[in-house]
Amino acid sequence: MTESGSGRRRTFLALLAVVLLLLSSCAQIPRSGPVGKSKDEGAGNPNAPVFFPAAPREGSSPESIIEDFYMAGSGYEDDYPVARQYLTQAQSVTWKPDKRAIVFREAEVVKSSVENEYLYVLDLAYSVDADGVATQYPPGTKETIPLTLEQVEGQWRISKVPDGTAIPEETFKVIYGAFPIYFYDPTFTYAVPDYRWFIKKNTVKSMTSALLAGPAPYLRGAVVSAFPSGMKLARESVPVVSGAAQVDLSAKELFDASAEDRQRMQNQLALTFRSQPDVINVQLRADQDLVRVEDNGTVLPPVVDKTVPARQIAVNNGELVRYENNRITPLPDIQSVAGLGPHSPAESPASQTTAFLNGDKTTLYSIEPGQPARQLTTRSTLTGPSFSPQDWVWTAGPGANGAAEVVAYKPTGIAPGMAIPNVTITPSWLSGRTVKDFRVSREGTRALVISEANGKSTVQIAGIVRNPDGVPKDLTAPITLITTGAADQGVWVNASTVAVMSASATSTVVPELLSLASGEAQQLAPWDGLTSISAGNGPEQIFGQSEAGIFQRVGNGWELQLKGPTEPAFPG
Repeated sequence: MTESGSGRRRTFLALLAVVLLLLSSCAQIPRSGPVGKSKDEGAGNPNAPVFFPAAPREGSSPESIIEDFYMAGSGYEDDYPVARQYLTQAQSVTWKPDKRAIVFREAEVVKSSVENEYLYVLDLAYSVDADGVATQYPPGTKETIPLTLEQVEGQWRISKVPDGTAIPEETFKVIYGAFPIYFYDPTFTYAVPDYRWFIKKNTVKSMTSALLAGPAPYLRGAVVSAFPSGMKLARESVPVVSGAAQVDLSAKELFDASAEDRQRMQNQLALTFRSQPDVINVQLRADQDLVRVEDNGTVLPPVVDKTVPARQIAVNNGELVRYENNRITPLPDIQSVAGLGPHSPAESPASQTTAFLNGDKTTLYSIEPGQPARQLTTRSTLTGPSFSPQDWVWTAGPGANGAAEVVAYKPTGIAPGMAIPNVTITPSWLSGRTVKDFRVSREGTRALVISEANGKSTVQIAGIVRNPDGVPKDLTAPITLITTGAADQGVWVNASTVAVMSASATSTVVPELLSLASGEAQQLAPWDGLTSISAGNGPEQIFGQSEAGIFQRVGNGWELQLKGPTEPAFPG
């Protein structure tokens, strides 16, 4: 970027900061006015900040026009009127700013070899599509936007530009927010959050459109919606009147739906709008006529952010034990497994089945009350077991040809000597990688996968696809969470957050919280020699274990709880 361009950008951002300060301290944001494509009156955060970008200046160079055009993308109200002033009349009519938002750390305008064509070269931070699905990129990821300019009455204007906006990361964090829209697990028992990034002031309409469009790619096939494919909004707004969000849907699909499906639709919307301060309830409408949703008691509200019991399973003196309230007690009616050298224990959240690895972590066993341990699989290396609420126990390791495989077994209730149902999945996206950890989410629709290739670790979340009978079938192509350091171990903290770390018995370890609602990792307090991590219900219930004992996260530090048991793990 040229020195003058950098100066203009700094000046512009400084002015934005002043505007935001004035707005937050005294100014009331208007909530009425002309309606454009991006306007959704009364539906969103009325206190969301408003930007007032500068209009084109006479005599500006092509480079300045390009930089100022993209800076004007912060002025979203009334369908980006200032940004359109930087375009020729024809381009202004056809440009669709809401197709994509590109978020950059740094930007530079470069002249191409084609006459009047320029390239806007970005250090990409995020890309957000029309449905609010965000993809995060590590520093150094480049994207190039080509633009063509021409002179209109002696002034440079942009005559060709791709749809979408490009805004600085600091501006993006002010204008946009991450909001969960909710889908169901295939049994309609649990609500699954699907975080999307929307402009804070126009969220209700954006949320509704995204919900009708279906889940994000990494959740497709893993979750379901009460809204049938093809259902649309009957009008391009979702007004909120006296606290009621009026969702006007295509009449045929709404009337064809069963009473139970309409109840689930209303529940799904109510959960999705929970974050909106001006929405109290939801009304389903068909051609603007109210459609009454009868609650006959057959549809239970889904469980949101499923919790785990307070107890943990652990290993003590070579035996599986229960660790709760800083006390150790035997597992009820579980036979001795000391001869197998148990490690990485796991307990089902749905039954009394437990699982563990042997001493060198090459064999997976399960055990039920009153029965001996059963060998499930043996490989050159295995990840610690993880249970889903459907009682499948998961692990990962190399197959016969060395390729990474994810396997699941359902030993609960299978009589001794009988074959145990099992599934082997070989995701193409794990090709050439070694799985270090695999953890199923509390509601069973997603998996935290930590893998490594060429000494570099990657933290990802994939959806778990199941057959109609609930048997696991596949893993979806995942999303990647950006960490500040390496990771080889992780746990779910709640429905939207995971904790990861690189375990070491000899070095200082810095665990990190990674949230689907934030693009930034939160580092926890460093601690020497952390070799395992577990999490209950929320960031306050994170436990780490070192040679010195079991520690719990307290404030910005760690507090010793008990010495003796090792590798504690909450059910799941």
